[in-house]
Amino acid sequence: NEYKSYLSSEDMSRAQAESVIKNIIREIAQECAVKGQAVSETLVAFMVKAVVLDPENQFNVERTLTKDDVQKLIKACVDRLLVKNSPSLDTIKMQVYFDMNYTNRSEFLDEHKRVLESRLQPVMREITDSRARTREELEGLYRKIVSCVLLRSGLGSPTDISVVREATAALQSVFPQTELGTFMSLTKRDKERQLKELTQIVTGIRLFNKECGKGGEGIDNLPSILNEAIPTATANIENELADTQMYISRYIALIERQESENHTEPDPELLRQSVINCRQHESLLQVLLKDIATATEQVGTLERELRSILIQLQNTIQSKTAVPTNQVYPKFISLAKIWTGFQDEMVLLSVISNIQANLEPFTNSHKEVLPDAALQELLTGLILRSDIERVAETSGIEQRVQHPPQFKNLEFLFPDTTKNFVKLPLQYKGFCGYTIAVQDRLLIPGNPLVGVLRYKDHFFCFSNKDAALKFASDPDKYIAYIADAAKRSPELIQLLDLHMQFSTITPYGKSAEPGHMIEKPLTKRDSGIQTEVHPIESYIDPKYEWNEWELRRKAIKLANLRTRITHSVQTDGSNYKRENATQIYLPREKFSQTKRDHGTSVPKPSVYIAGLRGCKTTTTEAHKVDLTLDVDTHNDICD
Repeated sequence: NEYKSYLSSEDMSRAQAESVIKNIIREIAQECAVKGQAVSETLVAFMVKAVVLDPENQFNVERTLTKDDVQKLIKACVDRLLVKNSPSLDTIKMQVYFDMNYTNRSEFLDEHKRVLESRLQPVMREITDSRARTREELEGLYRKIVSCVLLRSGLGSPTDISVVREATAALQSVFPQTELGTFMSLTKRDKERQLKELTQIVTGIRLFNKECGKGGEGIDNLPSILNEAIPTATANIENELADTQMYISRYIALIERQESENHTEPDPELLRQSVINCRQHESLLQVLLKDIATATEQVGTLERELRSILIQLQNTIQSKTAVPTNQVYPKFISLAKIWTGFQDEMVLLSVISNIQANLEPFTNSHKEVLPDAALQELLTGLILRSDIERVAETSGIEQRVQHPPQFKNLEFLFPDTTKNFVKLPLQYKGFCGYTIAVQDRLLIPGNPLVGVLRYKDHFFCFSNKDAALKFASDPDKYIAYIADAAKRSPELIQLLDLHMQFSTITPYGKSAEPGHMIEKPLTKRDSGIQTEVHPIESYIDPKYEWNEWELRRKAIKLANLRTRITHSVQTDGSNYKRENATQIYLPREKFSQTKRDHGTSVPKPSVYIAGLRGCKTTTTEAHKVDLTLDVDTHNDICD
């Protein structure tokens, strides 16, 4: 009944399909757990894809699965997952583990910092949300700040009394307890920013004191630890890589003898699965070895920067009792950042070592089914050749492909005629495509010096000249052979990077949901279209404006027109700019007469002041005399 709706509805939605697929994956995982084998959903999901792709199982993604198909799919997946001592299954497990646990340096460090920040959030929240008022509360807040500084810096434990005392003394020198009031008045974001800055300054002070022999409790000498650990990790990986390459040489020698002498012991299929398992292990170890080399370079750079900043601090501080903060604080912060770089390298080195150790169990199956004692007897009289020796045998000029005239649409590239030849993205991870197709999944390294075939913007290299010419005679046929081989051995899809050929298979770490397993492949085809050179006549708008601010200016100008008055001005020469004519009507002669003329006149005011001079007394007595005529008298005089 669980699959009833899935089986009966052909127009089922994608969400329902994903739900059913998840149920299938969950049931497979439960059956494996009941039988004593714990498997992850990611591994089960890939196994479902592998079973569907395998032509022997006769599944068709074009049609809806019936109930019997679902049960058959579940049984086939469980049987494959429960196979013991299977190099093929161990290779898939190895690929799943590595893809789910490994990432590049920058992504891992970002994730590591994010995890540290999330762990520090409770402590940070207690500090930023504190509303301390009393003396005891402020002292408790200061102790929390010291603990936060220690936890963030990673220099010592907050439970070590000597470490706490040293960190408290360093913090008091840059952030005394009396400044808690100012700290409490800041916003939450400013508090977090200041705590980070205080952590860097205190870390720099403690590191400098350790260099001067005046402190450094709980601080490990990371540069010396790394200088010892990195060579050890490198040696471990190189030794394991050498052992893996030795097994590869043995298995390939046995396969070549079987093909030449028609031997059937040991099992040819088991030998090929073992070669694939070892090739995958070799590839992953080389990735880890490359990361170790990057870590070595990074540690060397950090050591030089550490010595430089310590010398600058010693020259700045020397025996002075007081130094301006703007001179030393930036150097303390730089010193803390350099030390954080050492801590990051320690974490990365630990992760690489753990991944290497966890990869080793996935290689035990071929060692158990093909023990060394039995191999030694079979290898008697055989010459073992390493990959380096195989490539060296075909590196001469005479081993190069001489471009045949019949290959008109193909091109062979050589190092002396191709720029960036060593950076060409070789198909099948550099293994010989002809050998994979003809010798049933045998992985032999190709030699680019023989000639790199360019076909449909893909680059193929081969183990020898004959293989290159035969592959070039019909590339599509051999590419199809390799695709069929990958369907029978799905671990080759990841190893040879065949995801473009199998759109239903995606890298494990890039799968968004574990239920996206059975999907119809995307159909792709080439297409072309032809258009006129200039289907539309060109037109240049003289009023076009690309500047948004110019358009805004014009809009404001138009909006203000309603408050404006239009004025016109005519100059002496403006009437000559165009021809114009005007017709007027002459004024009529006309007279008018009023009833009477009338006017008025008022007397002019006149005042005389007497007694201002000619008086014989010592005091002057002035008299004001109004000589203004009244209106009637004035009118009579005027008449």
